[in-house]
Amino acid sequence: MKIKIKQILILLLIVSALTSKAQFNPKDACRVENGKLILTLDLRWNNEERKKVSELFDIDSTIITGAFQGKLDISLNGTDWKAQKTGPYFIELSKPVDSTTVNRANKSELFMIDDKLISKNGMVETEPGVYGVNNFTKENIFRYVNGKATFYLPGNLDAHRVYLSGTFNNWSTMQNQMQPSDSGWTISLKLKPGKYLYKYIIDGKWGTDPNNKTKEKGNNSHIYNSVVYCSNHLFELKGYPDARKVIVTGSFNSWNKKELKMTKVNNGWLLPIFLRDGTYAYKFIVDNEWIKDPANKAARPDGSGNQNSYIGIGDSVLFHLEGFTNAGAVFVAGNFNAWNMWELLMDKVPGGWELPYALAAGNYEYKFIVDGKWMTDPSNPFFTGSGNTQNSILSVKPNYTFKLDKYPNASKVILAGSFNGWGVDSYHMIKKDNKWVFTLYLKPGKYTYKFVVDGKWILDPNNETWEKNEYNTGNSVLWINP
Repeated sequence: MKIKIKQILILLLIVSALTSKAQFNPKDACRVENGKLILTLDLRWNNEERKKVSELFDIDSTIITGAFQGKLDISLNGTDWKAQKTGPYFIELSKPVDSTTVNRANKSELFMIDDKLISKNGMVETEPGVYGVNNFTKENIFRYVNGKATFYLPGNLDAHRVYLSGTFNNWSTMQNQMQPSDSGWTISLKLKPGKYLYKYIIDGKWGTDPNNKTKEKGNNSHIYNSVVYCSNHLFELKGYPDARKVIVTGSFNSWNKKELKMTKVNNGWLLPIFLRDGTYAYKFIVDNEWIKDPANKAARPDGSGNQNSYIGIGDSVLFHLEGFTNAGAVFVAGNFNAWNMWELLMDKVPGGWELPYALAAGNYEYKFIVDGKWMTDPSNPFFTGSGNTQNSILSVKPNYTFKLDKYPNASKVILAGSFNGWGVDSYHMIKKDNKWVFTLYLKPGKYTYKFVVDGKWILDPNNETWEKNEYNTGNSVLWINP
């Protein structure tokens, strides 16, 4: 009796092992996770199966053989692989996914699609514009309420699995699985306001959203992605039930009179929109009649005898001019408002003048206009240009400070680079603690630059990274990470 029980147990173990092996599909062996390419190996594979995996994922057979031999560290052609046993029959072989040749900001460069590895080049999100609105075929395809985005994909009822992949999850192929319903598939995510690219993965097949009219081509690629905006502002005009058409227009869309049509609701008209941080003038056009927003008390002259409504998105900076208490009127103007000298009237406060104004992260030029006379900001040491063309420089949310510490006796040092058009009289550095400094906001990416010390162009002596230029003198190179 004991012999029979032992034989049965052995038979069950053999069947279990064979079943486990049969259920493991080599095509499911590769994935990208947390910036690593991970290959799961089954120690029970025969030589043919090992060869198949090697060819399927274009991985040198020497690496797989090394893992099967129990090596924990495997190097080949400058690439380092790590092996780790995760069970009695399985080994995980991994390496970091290096994206420096394409985009230093990307850490997950490859991912699975139709059982093949492809580049994520075409999936890179482009810079968000000043504004964005959604354009879906049906109202219930996408909703964004209180920070929660709900995606709905109707149909595809025969599909086994559907995933949502996009810039919000680094194009993960398995992170956001959608839930089936009687009419389609849904998923809800917590997302911040902004622009996102996305696609659906239906039983391993990638595709854009068939109910989203807004698509965008990837960088230098033939790949298209669907685009969705999570709004941070709602334009609302109450009343006007008999109007045939209501448009909202403003400085954010160059006062386009036809583009942004509002939706009629029970008590008026609505348009949810994403707006980049900043201050914007706007008006409604009701059946060709231009009107200010009756619910918004913030209004300013446009410099042409009319007035516009205004909104500010994001944090505000405070323009402050000390003194000049006897002035009749003080304005501020800059490239953020097209240098309109009669638009931004400052408020008189004890000891001077002030104006809070919302601006996106960036670098801006500006001046004050005191009773019609233009002047730079006397409290701001950063400026560009010279003489009558000199303007004060304001950096909102600065993230990098250029420093030059080997020329304390220089009389003038200029910072010139790809970020300011290589202007020879552009950013005048200031001396602080025997160092020349200039602080800027720079978007993520690559920049080239030089210092101009008393008219002589030099590389940054504290930066070892440089590249050749057309003059064979070289430029210093700076990378700003996200």
